[in-house]
Amino acid sequence: MFLPLTPHSSPLTNQMKCPFCGADDTQVIDSRVSEEGDSVRRRRRCAGCEKRFTTYETAELRLPQVVKQNGSREEFRREKIRTSFMRALNKRPVSTNLVDSAIQHIEQKMLSLGEREVPSRQVGEMVMNELRKLDKVAYIRFASVYRSFEDVEDFRDAIRDLDK
Repeated sequence: MFLPLTPHSSPLTNQMKCPFCGADDTQVIDSRVSEEGDSVRRRRRCAGCEKRFTTYETAELRLPQVVKQNGSREEFRREKIRTSFMRALNKRPVSTNLVDSAIQHIEQKMLSLGEREVPSRQVGEMVMNELRKLDKVAYIRFASVYRSFEDVEDFRDAIRDLDK
């Protein structure tokens, strides 16, 4: 999509530094949205040296930090969630696309919370909810480790919860 500058609109200016001369005053002379719609390409002109250059603008979404039970904090890591899914789903008939979709659903939930920090327990519950939808055996596998099952009765309780 082309966003032309009309004679009646003033060109956008900002403090984007020119990569050639370092001047602070640059003007946006052309903006286009990418085909995917997730970024904007801007052609700019330096008011100082008159050279042109291109910048790209994308939205930066920041997932909240995960607060572990010992109080330490770490960045949310998609790979860590994927590893949990793959361990629970080992030798189970669940496609990679479904796993990717479940992980993306967890990330969307994390973003929609609007929090800067999320307890690890809450992330674990999100993983369990997604596993419950994907595969009941994988759900029980994950729950047995996550909830530290100590005897057969813990397994029975989890299976009863699945039947509800």
